[in-house]
Amino acid sequence: MRASVIGATGFAGVELVRLLLGHPKAEIAMVTSESSTGELLNKMYPHLKNRFDKSLTSMQDLQGIAEASDVIFLALPHGHAMKIAKELKNSDVKIIDLGGDYRFQDPKVFEKWYKVEHLDPTTRAVYGLVELYRDKIKGSKLVANPGCYTTSSILALVPLLKNKLVKTKGIIVDAKSGTTGAGRSLKLGSLYESVNESFKAYGVASHRHTPEIEQAYSDFAGEDVIIQFTPHLLPCDRGIYATCYADLADNVTDEAVAEAFASMYGGEYFIRLLGKGVMPELKNIRASNYVDIGWEIDRRTNRVIVVSCLDNLVKGAAGQAIQNMNVLFDLPEQMGLEALPIYP
Repeated sequence: MRASVIGATGFAGVELVRLLLGHPKAEIAMVTSESSTGELLNKMYPHLKNRFDKSLTSMQDLQGIAEASDVIFLALPHGHAMKIAKELKNSDVKIIDLGGDYRFQDPKVFEKWYKVEHLDPTTRAVYGLVELYRDKIKGSKLVANPGCYTTSSILALVPLLKNKLVKTKGIIVDAKSGTTGAGRSLKLGSLYESVNESFKAYGVASHRHTPEIEQAYSDFAGEDVIIQFTPHLLPCDRGIYATCYADLADNVTDEAVAEAFASMYGGEYFIRLLGKGVMPELKNIRASNYVDIGWEIDRRTNRVIVVSCLDNLVKGAAGQAIQNMNVLFDLPEQMGLEALPIYP
């Protein structure tokens, strides 16, 4: 497959390049950057030296990029993908958008939370969380790759919501992210001296991933679910760590919770169920496409606490995008993504 990456100089974009170089059935056709057109990508990112020697091009000739590609990854900030997908609507190329433009069933939700007018409101994408929407992804042309916080949080509670083991009211998601989640552009709050030996919440009661999580929860619960979502910034490069709290329904046993997770995820290559009382750690998923999930029940409060963690640049972005690509082209899902986490 000929794959092109639009927005290759961001953290998610260059992670796509790294992973595609290890994919046995993919070749990189083109990489683009509007701010660094003409430069060698491996000059900006020396870890690619001797493995990737293509120069960055402009995305101005979108039709030319589409003709040179079987699949295009859009690794751009929100607001840009809708223009590109709209222009390429009549092309045969498949598009995987790593941004937020097409993640919502109702474009008005996007406009409300992202404060941007949706320029392609009639186009619908398939939500690309493979473990939950695999059958819908197959044969689709436009895939909305989920966010990093959302992937971790959604996978944590969907089995319990689907099986009516938890109440839909009062769900709390307390999540943490490594600093790469903020992107590559310089921001005061992401500088070393800002994050080192520090820890903070941000986007309290207003983070854009909130409605994305609620959308999936509602889908599997069969009713509207409103959550309290609070993200935090960790003093580390990579990782998402989501601790999710939900009130149990009446008479729910440990065995019922374990069975709910096993029935949904027992055969999933990238989800590792740690079970009751075993909590995941970021160092065990670093640079991999795995999601580790553990849980515990607090009988005193009648709540279940589910902890889920993943690498925000791999399963939370580029790895998940390649997993979607594999599904689109009827390849084994794990192809190009089999690498174990790096340790320590």
